[in-house]
Formats: sequence, structure tokens, C-alpha cells
Amino acid sequence: QVQLVESGGGLVQAGGSLRLSCAASGRTFSSYAMGWFRQAPGKEREFVAAINWSSSSTYYADSVKGRFTISRDNAQNTVYLQMDSLKPEDTAVYYCAAGSSALQVRAGRVNYWGAGTRVTVSS
Repeated sequence: QVQLVESGGGLVQAGGSLRLSCAASGRTFSSYAMGWFRQAPGKEREFVAAINWSSSSTYYADSVKGRFTISRDNAQNTVYLQMDSLKPEDTAVYYCAAGSSALQVRAGRVNYWGAGTRVTVSS
């Protein structure tokens, strides 16, 4: 099994930045595609970003394109989400996810979830 633990959330002003981290353990990290989802208060969970095992393919939700960057360091068993130009509508609990391919993760076909880290963007 794979365990995923997110960190890096917090409270930031609109226009600011945060870098989320997701540390994986339990199985070979590099064999999984990874992604990030978020769930805002009163809203359904939504896809944010995904990355394949080699970092050769990335996918982003339209709402975060140009502002968020997903990356991974397989040697450190860690995936990151760099969030810039944050907006109040980015406020959500952000969840790390692992799946068999980046396309499957993008589609919500996720094998493992982290417990989430909260991001609050003030206006």
C-alpha cells in the first residue's frame, strides 16, 4: 500500500504563493502517477493537476493553468504543487493522489489519497 501525507497548507493573502508537498511511502513512488485535487467548502472535489512517473506529462485544470505547477522528485518520494497568484476561490482542502497513469488520475481514477492540507486565501 501507499501512504500519502500532505503538508505546506496555510493562510495567505490573495496574490501570494504556497508550495504544497506530498510525501509518499510504502511502495515504489516512481511507479505511480501523482496528482492533486481540492475540495472547497460546499463544493465537490475537483481535479487540480496530475503528473506522470517521468514528469514528461502534466495536466492542469483550466482554473489553475498558468498559476500552479506540479512537479515531483522521485528520489525524495515527493510530489509538489507550487501555487502562485493565489485567489480566494483557491481556498480548499488540497488532497494528494496516486494512480496508474496521469490520465487516469486526471479522470479521478485514484488508487490512494492523502488526508489533505488546508489552504485559505484571504481577499
